[in-house]
Amino acid sequence: MSGGHAHAHGAGHADASSTVRIAVAFGITAVLLLAQIVGSILTGSLALLVDTVHMLTDVAGLGVALTAQWLLRRPPKGRRTWGLVRVEVLAAAAQAAALLVVALVVVIEGVRRLGEPTDVPGPLLLVFGIVGLAGNLVSLAVLAGGRGASLNMRAAFLEVLNDAIGSIAVIAAAVAIWLWGFQQADLIASALVAALIVPRSIVLLRDTGRILLESAPEELDLDDVRAHLLEIEHVVGVHDLHASTLGTGLHQLTAHVVVEPRCFADGHAPRILDALQECAAEHFPLALEHATFQLEPPGHAAHEPQTHA
Repeated sequence: MSGGHAHAHGAGHADASSTVRIAVAFGITAVLLLAQIVGSILTGSLALLVDTVHMLTDVAGLGVALTAQWLLRRPPKGRRTWGLVRVEVLAAAAQAAALLVVALVVVIEGVRRLGEPTDVPGPLLLVFGIVGLAGNLVSLAVLAGGRGASLNMRAAFLEVLNDAIGSIAVIAAAVAIWLWGFQQADLIASALVAALIVPRSIVLLRDTGRILLESAPEELDLDDVRAHLLEIEHVVGVHDLHASTLGTGLHQLTAHVVVEPRCFADGHAPRILDALQECAAEHFPLALEHATFQLEPPGHAAHEPQTHA
């Protein structure tokens, strides 16, 4: 006997308000990206160029978040039994790889400019830095109210926050160049922005790697899950316990649950299944709404080709 909850995958995570917030932030950031591309060409600033590339990845990140909001509303069909939730994960992994390439280019270009310094116009750089920061602050205000609604919204908020920090670094470099003629400030600011990129990229690669490798979510202790399931009346064993993340806010759990033999004869098995589903959905840091349990009598595991812990 097996059981699972049928849900529209992600329907509860993709509310219209969050979609509008992300769409507005995406539009603002895309316009800022075009402005910074122009600014990078006019000023020749490495810091602004790095921040521009950083913003390009953030536009891609917000685009991924916006696409995820849309994809999570699409019902699964045909061979795509989970819909297209993994598209978000693949895109995030590609974005992380691109960020690491950007950081490497920054290091190479920074070393080159140490020997061949470029004169950067401080006042013009300041203008583009202020424009970028102003746009980022507007986007942050738009996203702030909904950043706790889902992991997707939280990720979008952090994308824009990183951009705002990058803009502050550009402004600081512009002021140092304008007031004191300290051209090396441009290289220092570019290094700071690159320093923001690398840890974020590594974390993003680690997280997407865990999902693609079907690892159990970090927030979930499978020993704790097993212990809770074993506390349910008439449950005498749990094996083949697996948990994984499919996409943002979407987790699944499967397990073979050994119950007392008489439960199959007296009709008690369906009530055990209900208790297992309730436990999975409510007792852990992550709501495991997509939980599937196979109820079996003692000794059944001996007939299975391979049993895991």
